[in-house]
Amino acid sequence: MEYLRARGEVRHALVISDPQPVANVKDMWMSASQAATIGIFLLLFGGFLYVGRAILLPMFAAAVVALTLAPLIKAGKRHGISPWISAILIVALCIGALALAATAAAGPISAWIGRAPEIGASIKDKLSVLEQPLAALHELETTLFGDGLASAGSTPDVFLPVVAFVTPAAGELLLFFAMLMFFLVGQIELRKHLVSLFASHDTKLRFLRIMKDIEHNLAGYLTVVTLINAVLGTIAAVGAGIIGLPNPAIFGLLAAVLNYVPYVGPAVMVVVLFGVGLVTFPSLSHALIAPIGFMALTAAEGHFVTPTIVGRRLTLNPLLVFLALAFWTWMWGPVGAFLAAPLSIIGLVIVNHLFPTDDVRLPE
Repeated sequence: MEYLRARGEVRHALVISDPQPVANVKDMWMSASQAATIGIFLLLFGGFLYVGRAILLPMFAAAVVALTLAPLIKAGKRHGISPWISAILIVALCIGALALAATAAAGPISAWIGRAPEIGASIKDKLSVLEQPLAALHELETTLFGDGLASAGSTPDVFLPVVAFVTPAAGELLLFFAMLMFFLVGQIELRKHLVSLFASHDTKLRFLRIMKDIEHNLAGYLTVVTLINAVLGTIAAVGAGIIGLPNPAIFGLLAAVLNYVPYVGPAVMVVVLFGVGLVTFPSLSHALIAPIGFMALTAAEGHFVTPTIVGRRLTLNPLLVFLALAFWTWMWGPVGAFLAAPLSIIGLVIVNHLFPTDDVRLPE
């Protein structure tokens, strides 16, 4: 220590509180090998989900929707309505709602695309206040990375990426509706076949309880969140009409749909409102009214309304929701973001059945 002080190098010892040797090294390595096996399985399973996205995404989405709507199929069967009739009505309603939304949005989107040069010039004029900061940022980028990034290419072609996205999406959508039909019709028989695979009576009973609770929690969560989003969309549509945005009903519908995706959906809606406000209104301050108002609305909904209602029905840790959202969005894109919360609910139900605790309980 004196030598270290003389050299000006004083090192502090680590603070170790009551160190104890490992009781059994063999058990420690056994636990490590089990953890490594589980980790390898999770990595392989993640790769399987990523590689099989084209088939697994519509399959998982159809299974989640079918589990959510299973109480309707069972209620219809109790009243003598065939599952085929109920499934056909549900799928027809879904396709009709999707077609109606696409038809309503087609007109305004086509008009905005036709006015693209005018819109671009208007946005550039209104954002002229940001020219100096953007020029400074561009100068910093040129200093750090050279001119390669600035002059990397010409104007990007939007048509090919759109076609590349829409073409597989149409096939996945068709596959989703076909799987949804068969899941709705055959899920009762499929459950009976799955139950028969288990050997003991207790395991069969546990599986049935898990499936019942998954259906109950998914249906309850979807009902409550749909009501909240419908009210939110109505308020957003009325506010958009009062402010003077064109086609306020479309903004209400978009706000209600995007609010199913925590965090990301409202953020996308804010960007949309700001972009349309820049095109519609004469000044930048006027264009900020709609996004600021929507942020205030979603903040009140996210911090007061939804926790008060949904919090009593379902225990979802905000960190778990955020991690699930990040993972499934990275894995399966926008549809994965919509499935993040339902898949988290399914996982929580299974974990709480397999490892029950007194502190964390799912809704009755």
